[in-house]
Amino acid sequence: MKRCQWCLSDPSYIKYHDEEWGRPIKDDQKLFEFLVLESMQAGLSWLTILKKRENFRQAFANFDIEKVAKFDEEDVNILLQNPGIIRNKLKIRAAINNAQRILEVQREFSSFSNYIWSYVHNKPIINNFTELHQIPASTPLSDLISKDLKKRGFKFIGTTIIYSFMQAVGMVNDHVVDCFTRDPE
Repeated sequence: MKRCQWCLSDPSYIKYHDEEWGRPIKDDQKLFEFLVLESMQAGLSWLTILKKRENFRQAFANFDIEKVAKFDEEDVNILLQNPGIIRNKLKIRAAINNAQRILEVQREFSSFSNYIWSYVHNKPIINNFTELHQIPASTPLSDLISKDLKKRGFKFIGTTIIYSFMQAVGMVNDHVVDCFTRDPE
């Protein structure tokens, strides 16, 4: 079976690639999970994040947006002591802040999914890359989304993080054309 080359170095990557990456997600809680994980990944490898994913789920109340939005300074201090996650104060505070901002977006658009998926007209962008090096780190669309999220008060959501998020949640399908998971249906 032919796979995207980026996932071949580790079984965790392969499982993530085969079962999740690029498949459309419209559930707000799962979207929040990927927003947090992609933000936590900044400056690190995705493999590092994948290996800590269960720890993140436990530490961040299974990514329950309302619960995380209520985290306070005591919660931040507890998270900073948790060796199972990325203990970066700015990233932890960003996750809490972003949960609060998602609640605001939900009030305006009835769901975070409605808001974020509107950028692609509720349909994944299907790219036709044949090689890994063709896949961009960001696009004008990820620039636009990042800019709007920042305007809404989100943190740690630069254009590269947002493009990775878009790939992860299936807003863009960047599986190379001969990857067996390109058309999951």
